[in-house]
Amino acid sequence: MSADFANNPLKKFKLVFLGEQSVGKTSIITRFMYDSFDNTYQATIGIDFLSKTMYLEDRTIRLQLWDTAGQERFRSLIPSYIRDSSVAVVVYDITNANSFHQTTRWVDDVRNERGSDVIIVLVGNKTDLADKRYVRIYGSLGS
Repeated sequence: MSADFANNPLKKFKLVFLGEQSVGKTSIITRFMYDSFDNTYQATIGIDFLSKTMYLEDRTIRLQLWDTAGQERFRSLIPSYIRDSSVAVVVYDITNANSFHQTTRWVDDVRNERGSDVIIVLVGNKTDLADKRYVRIYGSLGS
C-alpha cells in the first residue's frame, strides 16, 4: 500500500437525483457516466444505482448515483434514499412549469430527512429545447 493511499483514503459521496417524471434525471446520469444520450424515453422503475470512481489531483472519490423514479406511486420509497445522501440533485424540465413548481416539494422532502446537513443542487434540464422554454432563466421558486 502506497503512502499516498494511506494518507488519502477513498471518499464516498452519495448523490440522489430527485424530480418529477420525465424531467431527465436518467439522461443527466447517463451523460455523466457514459457521455451518451438516448432520445427515447424509458421510465425508471423504483430506483437505479450507478457508481463512478474519479481520480482527482490529490485524492480518489467514489460517487454513488441514485436515480429515483418520478412517478407518484414510488414517492414513498424516496425518504429512505435521501436519508444518508451527501448531495440531493433536484431536477426540473425548463419546458414544464409544473416540474419547476414541484421542486419546492422535493427540497422540502430533503430538508425533512436531512435538515441542513446536505447539499442541494437545483438543475434546470433540457436546455437544448430553449425555444420551448417555459421556466424563465431568472425565475425563482417564489414567483
